[in-house]
Amino acid sequence: MGDRLKGKAAIITGGTSGIGRKTVEVFAAEGASVLIAARREKEGRQLADDLGHNVHFIRTDVSCEEDIKQMITHAVELFGKLDCLFNNAGCPAPVGSIETIPLKGYENAMSVLLGGVLLGMKHATPVMHRQGFGSIINNGSVAGILAGYSSSIIYSAAKAAVIHLTKVVAMELGETNIRVNCISPGGIATGIFAKAMGSSIESAEKSVEIVKTGLAGMQPIPRAGMPEDIASAAVFLASDESSFINGHNLVVDGGVIGGRLWSVQQNALDRMREALGLSQN
Repeated sequence: MGDRLKGKAAIITGGTSGIGRKTVEVFAAEGASVLIAARREKEGRQLADDLGHNVHFIRTDVSCEEDIKQMITHAVELFGKLDCLFNNAGCPAPVGSIETIPLKGYENAMSVLLGGVLLGMKHATPVMHRQGFGSIINNGSVAGILAGYSSSIIYSAAKAAVIHLTKVVAMELGETNIRVNCISPGGIATGIFAKAMGSSIESAEKSVEIVKTGLAGMQPIPRAGMPEDIASAAVFLASDESSFINGHNLVVDGGVIGGRLWSVQQNALDRMREALGLSQN
């Protein structure tokens, strides 16, 4: 593709599927050395082998602080530095009414969705402080900005916390030339929708084409978002092109949270005119 990340070293968590996998591929194509950090060892090692000698894998559960420590240490041993950490790893969260949320399910989801981001920043920061530079990217969601964009109220709450945590940490770390930003995807065609509804990992990965069709009409841009849309945003935030961007939540959603769709609004106005017995202009 190019060399926008040439010479840079990055960690991408949750890098074996969906947004994470595509971001690993795009970062490598743009010249970065990449450490894939994920729980699925077979898939991670295969992806690293497929992409070549500059891509490596370490099994990582982002809810486990010891795993995060080892992930950061391994990256520095491999690359001698850490230019970018993309805290991308996620998981489904409990669905249903506030009356039915299981406490254990809430705690498990928050330990990954929010805790993994916090731990990643905690242990990347000393390395980046010693270097005097670095870019941390956190994966948020439009569900963390407005209600009604996730099947899980817990997922939405976690992503809202990620977005705000990004801002407050950016204000601290920016003073030492470490940038912290967030990407909030809209409807991206991955297996996470099927996983959230109880599908197995294998079945979820096969659901993407169905999801693409379902998402195509949600936003003004008449197609589903794709993992490469988020990967491209991550390349920008990891690169020197964004060196003056800090504490920002980059929404990549085709316009879904911009407001009511124009066509929906116009159809509603037409129905109102008809009900009032007014002629249409």
